[in-house]
Amino acid sequence: MPVEFKDYYEVLGVARTASGAEIKKAYRKLAGKYHPDVAKDKKTGEVKFKEINEANEVLSDPEKRKKYDDLGANWNHPERQASPSRGGYGDFAGSAADGSEYHFEGAGFSDFFEQFFGSRGRPSGGFGRASAPGMGDAQRASPGQDIEGDILVTLDEVLHGSTRSVNLQHADPRTGQTTTQTLLVKIPPGVREAQLIRLAGKGQDGVGGGRAGNLYLRVKYAQHPDYRVQGADLYSALELSPWEAVLGATVDLSTLDGPVSLKIPPGTTAERHFRLRGKGLPTLNGPRGDLHAIVSIQVPAQLRPEDKSLWEQLAAKSVFNPRAAT
Repeated sequence: MPVEFKDYYEVLGVARTASGAEIKKAYRKLAGKYHPDVAKDKKTGEVKFKEINEANEVLSDPEKRKKYDDLGANWNHPERQASPSRGGYGDFAGSAADGSEYHFEGAGFSDFFEQFFGSRGRPSGGFGRASAPGMGDAQRASPGQDIEGDILVTLDEVLHGSTRSVNLQHADPRTGQTTTQTLLVKIPPGVREAQLIRLAGKGQDGVGGGRAGNLYLRVKYAQHPDYRVQGADLYSALELSPWEAVLGATVDLSTLDGPVSLKIPPGTTAERHFRLRGKGLPTLNGPRGDLHAIVSIQVPAQLRPEDKSLWEQLAAKSVFNPRAAT
């Protein structure tokens, strides 16, 4: 079945000449709208959120974006195909030693992304290899290959854990048939990025009575519009108005557990960190990480006449000079 070209610029609603800052802004706006935690239609929101994440995954990475732009809509023409990269992310449609092909559905990446970046699942190096068929009746027992793929996991799943349904398709070159089995993948709370989730016996079948290989799904965090992940800690921007920073305020701050009230002391400066203990991601064998809110002071882009008058009065009367020596 032909794979449909994905226009990632159209997904994010940006021009092909968009800057990195414009791409980031568009992603945050759309992700904030369609994130499964806030979307009114959860099912539609989940699909859209995966599309937005995938588009941002490509366009926010200079190397991936260049490859995408160079090949464009002709990406699948043999004369224009670049050699597959093994450094991207995807599910799986790789070949095993006997020519069998495997493919996942439900792991969070589109067929286009998988094929374009050459990272759909693959046989794992260093594990068992299946003997090729047709080697005589006295085949010795040989284990099947282990298979690796990638699975996109949201931060909500990292916090609470989940059970995901993933379809594994196997194309057998000997029979020409494709079979599909549905696997339930348990994602434990506190799962780390790049961690392997093992499904025993779900890899390639063994030969001559040998054991089946295993399936390993490598965790890839879905980007979140509000948080940057570092270990078990989360970092978010805390946007304040100038008067909130100067006079102090109590503001609502979004966390994975829901909004909390945060007291801002008078005289708060840009880049100040507020640390909320235990509001980060869980760990497998320890306490939760922390949430770090980093202050960003925002100024109005447009002023009403009455607002401008107030700012002018402040400028005329204030003795504050940020460039004066302290």
